[in-house]
Amino acid sequence: MKDLQVKLQEAGVAICPVLDFPSYAFMPLDLSIQREGIGDIDWNDKKAFSNFIFNPLKTAGKEVGFGGYGEHRRFYERSTLFGGEEPRSFHLGLDLWAKEDTHVFASIEGRIHSWGNHARHGDYGPVIILEHQISEIHFFSLYGHLSRKSLNGLAIGKLFKAGDQIGTLGKYEENFHWPPHLHLQLIADMEGKIGDYPGVCRVSDKEHYLNNTFDPLFFTGLQ
Repeated sequence: MKDLQVKLQEAGVAICPVLDFPSYAFMPLDLSIQREGIGDIDWNDKKAFSNFIFNPLKTAGKEVGFGGYGEHRRFYERSTLFGGEEPRSFHLGLDLWAKEDTHVFASIEGRIHSWGNHARHGDYGPVIILEHQISEIHFFSLYGHLSRKSLNGLAIGKLFKAGDQIGTLGKYEENFHWPPHLHLQLIADMEGKIGDYPGVCRVSDKEHYLNNTFDPLFFTGLQ
């Protein structure tokens, strides 16, 4: 499958950053199982989890932490949602950690495909999915961990032009038990799903899901 970013560039599509921050405000965050100290945190402790994410940003004078596409993580064990004989621990989107109520924008033109509020411990909370059709280029973008107010006034097929505000980042209690961040995921085929799509998979399933998703980093303006 030809790289999505290359396809859009060849089609002359301008990309608007999904968050309105200059590039110098971003800092990469490693949340993989290899990171030192990653096993010492109580991920169900709001303060401990939030400090683990935001204290390094504050120390570095940054406003947005980013990373996570294709990252093997361990903190999903905090929720039964990801359990099973083989727990889900392989992350399929890009996380952008920033303060609650941060505005989220459409990077390119798209229409509402579906939405939902997945209010289960460790789930997305409010999520919006856009469908994009530009010439022969067809894909979907998913925005998870939004505020509940982001779901107001939605309708199937509603158009968002590039640069239009989609919503805002939710607070810990509404997004659902995560420090404020955007889970951004680019999907080739929704596989019949409505208002939801796996953002984390089993390691044994990673090849399937990596073949059906794209690295969303170019939606940030960082590349």
